[in-house]
Amino acid sequence: MSDSEVVKKGKLAKAASRQLAVTSTKVKNYALERMAEALDKNAKIILDANSLDLEAGEKKELSRALLDRLSLDGKRISGMIEGIQVIKSLPDPVGEIISEWQRPNGLKIKKVRVPLGVIGIIYEARPNVTVDSAALCLKAGNAVILRGGSDVIQTNIEITKVIQDAAYNAGLPENSIQLIADTRRETAEELMRARDYVDVLIPRGGRSLIQAVVENSTIPVIETGEGNCHAYVERTADLKMAADIVFNAKCSRPSVCNAIENLLVDDAIAAEFLPLVKQRLDEGHVQLRGSERVRKILPGIKLATEEDWRTEFLALILAVNTVAGVDDAINHINKYGTKHSETIITRDKNAAQKFQAEIDAAVVYVNASTRFTDGFEFGFGAEIGISTQKLHARGPMGLNELTSYKYLVDGSGQIRV
Repeated sequence: MSDSEVVKKGKLAKAASRQLAVTSTKVKNYALERMAEALDKNAKIILDANSLDLEAGEKKELSRALLDRLSLDGKRISGMIEGIQVIKSLPDPVGEIISEWQRPNGLKIKKVRVPLGVIGIIYEARPNVTVDSAALCLKAGNAVILRGGSDVIQTNIEITKVIQDAAYNAGLPENSIQLIADTRRETAEELMRARDYVDVLIPRGGRSLIQAVVENSTIPVIETGEGNCHAYVERTADLKMAADIVFNAKCSRPSVCNAIENLLVDDAIAAEFLPLVKQRLDEGHVQLRGSERVRKILPGIKLATEEDWRTEFLALILAVNTVAGVDDAINHINKYGTKHSETIITRDKNAAQKFQAEIDAAVVYVNASTRFTDGFEFGFGAEIGISTQKLHARGPMGLNELTSYKYLVDGSGQIRV
């Protein structure tokens, strides 16, 4: 019986990872340069494939938010190219000496950064994940096995072919980047159990995908993604600044995980601020769902349910509540949030410090939009995902987060007694 696609590609990835671990920075950077050039040269082929995926998605009556996540245009391809170029310019983490010391017995110990090995990425919609993941994994010396969703399979096939060929022609192992073309659930489940070949698995997508991987994988998982993010407008806030931040955090791209889904407003300024922010959000066609207190100030909006406080809408919907102060806001966020990104808008330094200290999230802002939770915006070039857990990595995951370390110990004949 012949090997399955997962086993075949797993074996090839494992072999490639051993070569990548000792590949020079010069060769890796040259490969990234060629990958960026190839994306630019083959943009039309990729966009044509993306049109097929979007056409199929419209026939399946996918939501506008999901279609937005699936879609590519010239600007988004340019963004992927720019991401590769930034990754190329970043220091290579592999081989970095994190620390070193000498023991009284003369042993010299170095803690050195090394690749993770083979990284599996299971993701759903956004095709830029294909490029971002491949570029980051390669720069950090890892082979990568990509498994995207069926809704964007034609796009992913073309992107992968383009960057595979470019990387190989630049001198990287032939199977450094691979895509699982079979999008059946059974194939994803097989990848989750491929412990002999995959060293770590990273899911990127909605709650159901992440839960499925966390609950079913026998491979170590870095949990990423779900973003039930909040903006809290504290009583001393500059109200115009607050309205601008809320509008940006909700409306600039509502279908992504760093967009806010909940707005909390201090009781003391609710009567003044809520009509102001509603006027702004009406420009973005945002549907508001409010508590009873909020609906007394904004009587035309829908009543929020308990479930709304927990929901990642990924759409132009915003749940709005009032709170008695910073402690109340912190309690609400720590109860309903997903440990992704939270922001406070305030002129009170003590409130800002308390909020940042006590909120349990990967990224906590003061007077800034949550939309900045992004590898590119953080200067990482791109990201492999935004980790909402605490072990190994947290927040936007760049090159360093795709490495582990080992100890190199030099002796001169020491034995333990």
